[in-house]
Amino acid sequence: MTNQKSNSRRKFLTQSAVLGAGVFFSKDLLAFANPDSKFGGVQIGTITYSFRSLPTDVDKVIEYCQKAGVSALELMGDTAEAYAGSPAANTQPMRFTPPPAGAAPGQRPQMSDEQRKAMAERMQKGREWRETVSMDKFVELRKKFNDAGITIYAYKPNALGENNTDGEIEYAMKAAKALGAKSVTVELPTKAEHSKRLGDIAAKHKVYVGYHAHLQATDSAWDVALAQSPYNSLNLDCGHYIAAGGNNTKESLLKLIEDKHDRITSMHLKDRTTKEHGQKNLLWGTGDTPIVEVLQLMKKKKYKFPATIELEYEVPADSDAVKEVAKCVEYAKKALS
Repeated sequence: MTNQKSNSRRKFLTQSAVLGAGVFFSKDLLAFANPDSKFGGVQIGTITYSFRSLPTDVDKVIEYCQKAGVSALELMGDTAEAYAGSPAANTQPMRFTPPPAGAAPGQRPQMSDEQRKAMAERMQKGREWRETVSMDKFVELRKKFNDAGITIYAYKPNALGENNTDGEIEYAMKAAKALGAKSVTVELPTKAEHSKRLGDIAAKHKVYVGYHAHLQATDSAWDVALAQSPYNSLNLDCGHYIAAGGNNTKESLLKLIEDKHDRITSMHLKDRTTKEHGQKNLLWGTGDTPIVEVLQLMKKKKYKFPATIELEYEVPADSDAVKEVAKCVEYAKKALS
């Protein structure tokens, strides 16, 4: 009887240990399981800029996306270029100096003179590298992300500005295609000849250019670029649009999305307040940007462009960027449930 009890107890402890190990193992797997951030037919993604306070080499970015539950990405240039061997790419956490006194509310921190000089030197090295680099590493990188359950829908290298060469712009288009991205993204040019230049090169490669705007966003801000090429498109930022003020309202934002939905290739989400409320970047659900209404419109109309989480608010001291992006994913999921 004693032996039977002893054997039974050993069996129970063994089974419990196996079960416990299994639970721990499952949780470990779950933490790094392939994510799925498509809810109600709406693809939620993020931009690697959201993780700027952390190292952004490829393996780390994949880890962040998996932990935050993000399955789609707007990939910034340094992460990809470092993987492909660029001598100029930088994947270290961004370090900024505070905005100057009297800066506009919501203005991003500024680079120091030393940082600007270092960036200029890196850009020259990067320019030479981009014009000759093979696309093999970018194809390899696409597979690496895809195998982790993450698709790349947009590519944002520092290669699309007015001072970049045609060779660099050609590189950006070819790299985007190799990565599986539908578009490249860049700030809306102030000169019409540059958006025409980009649109013409984009048409050659059949890659869209998504133009992003900050506080210059109005309903007509993109009209010139859109008329220049069918490959010029919007990378609409809902938060900046609301913060810009003027005639921009929640209602006009929703109308803009409806009116231009077929020319939007991706859209940034952040919760900014209006000009009257200080143009702040706040935790989702506490600002003036109609994130829920935008997502529900996308679901209702079955729009296929992705909605990009761009983490801009200050990360709480007891948190980190990955945890905050995960909160935004859950906010979007709830809005689309």
